[in-house]
Amino acid sequence: MQAKKFAIINGDDFGFSSSVNQAIIKAHAEGVLTSTSLMVTADAAHEAVALARTHPNLAVGLHLVLVCGKSALPPQQIPHLVDKEGNFFNDSLLAGLRYQFVRKAREELRQEIRAQLEKFRSTGLPLSHVDGHLHMHMHPVVLGILTDLAAEFNIKAIRLPFEELGLNLKHSRSKMLTKLVWSVVFGRLRHYGEHLLESQGISFTQKVYGLLQTGNITEKYLLELIPQIRAELVEIYCHPELSGAGEVELAALLSSGVREVLASHGFELTNYYFLPDRTLLD
Repeated sequence: MQAKKFAIINGDDFGFSSSVNQAIIKAHAEGVLTSTSLMVTADAAHEAVALARTHPNLAVGLHLVLVCGKSALPPQQIPHLVDKEGNFFNDSLLAGLRYQFVRKAREELRQEIRAQLEKFRSTGLPLSHVDGHLHMHMHPVVLGILTDLAAEFNIKAIRLPFEELGLNLKHSRSKMLTKLVWSVVFGRLRHYGEHLLESQGISFTQKVYGLLQTGNITEKYLLELIPQIRAELVEIYCHPELSGAGEVELAALLSSGVREVLASHGFELTNYYFLPDRTLLD
């Protein structure tokens, strides 16, 4: 008997703007999107929450913001993390080094992560999963804090990016050096994350597609990728928007061809609320 296969299709940056919010809702209502990740401190977060409440089948997780965004806590409470206006660093590498080596920054980081989780909880929405803006949740210090807080905030699933470099290069050999570096870096972070999450009973998917094709999850890409996936539980994440760079990704999510190829290759659309026990898929 052929094993069941499941695909979670996630839209990141929910709450970033009204354009992003409306695109995510449209992709969910009319397309294949099943899940989204909320930036609780973003400008349009309140609108996003209101929209989510009217679409109960849309799973909503926390898109943890620790770089290129605003904090939940006031800047005077976390001076080693943000500027006087409450803005995080825009350079993820420098931010990551600070989180790793500056003790006061690590202490403040725990407070800020807790604050964003509390802000999500205050929405009343059930927490589907946790991921992070620019994948800063994969930083070992951040991931450790999240697992420490998992029981208190009912964190049942965390995204661990992991995809095959070869599959992506078959589609496009552009930005090859960047893709190679990201594959190595996130491959190591994934290895660390797997052991940590497994020890805490936190779920994650076998493959996560989007990192190596970030900002360009087109219909053509999905039609080429999906038939080549050799995993039974996957997440594909993207950044749809009504206008601008995200338009092409919204079009891909609304494509009847993408829906058909998912079905023809045995993928059932799901989300982290209904995530199957990953031990059954190993």
